[in-house]
Amino acid sequence: MNKNAERVRWVAVCALLCVPAAGFATGAAADSAPSAQKIMDDVYRQDTSHDITMKANFQVYDNQGHNAKKEFVLRRLGLPGDSKTEVVFTGPKEIRGVALLSITQPGVPERQYVYTPATQRVRDVVPRDRSASFIGTDFTYEDIGERVLSDYTYRTLIENEVIDGHKCTKVEATPVDASRSQYKVVYLWVAKDVPVIVFAEMYDAQGQKVRVMHATDLKHEGGVWGARHTEMRTVADGTRTVLTIDSVKFNTKPDLKLFTPQGLADAGK
Repeated sequence: MNKNAERVRWVAVCALLCVPAAGFATGAAADSAPSAQKIMDDVYRQDTSHDITMKANFQVYDNQGHNAKKEFVLRRLGLPGDSKTEVVFTGPKEIRGVALLSITQPGVPERQYVYTPATQRVRDVVPRDRSASFIGTDFTYEDIGERVLSDYTYRTLIENEVIDGHKCTKVEATPVDASRSQYKVVYLWVAKDVPVIVFAEMYDAQGQKVRVMHATDLKHEGGVWGARHTEMRTVADGTRTVLTIDSVKFNTKPDLKLFTPQGLADAGK
């Protein structure tokens, strides 16, 4: 696989798609950049399955501590970099059947489509909507979708910071094209003892910290390390959403017709 065509699904980064990170020594910028790139290449290279099916839920907390549970099924068809990913909500009743389809192909901007049962219509997710909240959670459409790994440049900042008992390498990820992301910079803490990004901070175009991600309950499933619980927190609002992975299955050969805009209505049935 051409590593420049590999893509990152940020939710899957939190939940599933992580592999061993290479250890390295800090040094001058000329030395640290290749090391940071190698870490990121390694982190996202593990997933070689034909398809993945996950049952999961979002537990959404407002700034008063009240919460609501939103259950969904995530299916991905194809390899990272040339794939179709579908998120279909199964509960509660008011959002049951709402579905998001993300289509990625090498050299082509990601396309996203949303189906809403109430209107029985499929609409495109336009660029200005990608920074909007995804179905009332602290994840945005951009967070849920995929992006090309080479759309970012990477730089090592700090070695051996400890988070939840894991020694981590702190990596700075900066978009190559600022117009294609809501984030000016993302800081990632990559664990050394287990192949998982355990913490991340996202900063907007004004340099303000807008979201914080924290991954816990690390598991090894089907040869893939990942976190069963991932919290995304919106700093300004004081809200948070906890993503919990209930089950993961690989290579189940789902119906190909479901991975089209026209098939989104049937995906939730």
